[in-house]
Amino acid sequence: MKILIVDDEKEIADLVEVYLQNEGFSVTKANSGKEASEYIETVDFDLAILDVMLPDIDGFSLCEQIRKSKTYPVIMLTAKTGFSDRISGLSLGADDYVTKPFNPLELVARVKAQLRRYRQYNENERADIIEISGGLEINKATHTCSLYGEVLNLTPIEFGIVSLLCENAGKVVSTKEVFEKVWGEEYLDSNNTVMVHIRRIREKMHERSRDPKFIKTVWGVGYKIEK
Repeated sequence: MKILIVDDEKEIADLVEVYLQNEGFSVTKANSGKEASEYIETVDFDLAILDVMLPDIDGFSLCEQIRKSKTYPVIMLTAKTGFSDRISGLSLGADDYVTKPFNPLELVARVKAQLRRYRQYNENERADIIEISGGLEINKATHTCSLYGEVLNLTPIEFGIVSLLCENAGKVVSTKEVFEKVWGEEYLDSNNTVMVHIRRIREKMHERSRDPKFIKTVWGVGYKIEK
């Protein structure tokens, strides 16, 4: 995993680098805010350690730059013991705060803790996403359905249907099961509600009615989405 260390005190940056490398991390060092800013824009890091006091661009500004487009953890370093810097850093999106002088082993432990928390969060977030080959994606956490990266304007019922079919990708889901699970009511044989909603979903997907790519009709049984 790649760690960015930004500190104008070369001895501190070198010391932290040694400890992190001993734990198997890949380390990039920057001794100025300008150099760090260029790395932030061009390299995908897993975590950044930012000194607050830098000769040009301060650590707060770098943290703000990271948070414009990145979500990886940020640990701030400062020689000050007051709460104002701590509050400023955290309000800009920093995840942790370490006061100089510090024990390098403690900093490494904090790095590991932040990476572990970040990894767990991402894994939980990905668990809510169902991807179907061909460009269809369901995000149960945000209740959105995307096709080729574009969010479809589905109603809650329509989203429920697509989500159910995606969760059972490769399997046929009967019309009865779709209705009872999505609507939560008993299904009657004469009910064509599901068929009408499937047609609307296909229209929003710009599917060809006679040869749909995603939602397939299994005549006399129900519907399915291929994996």
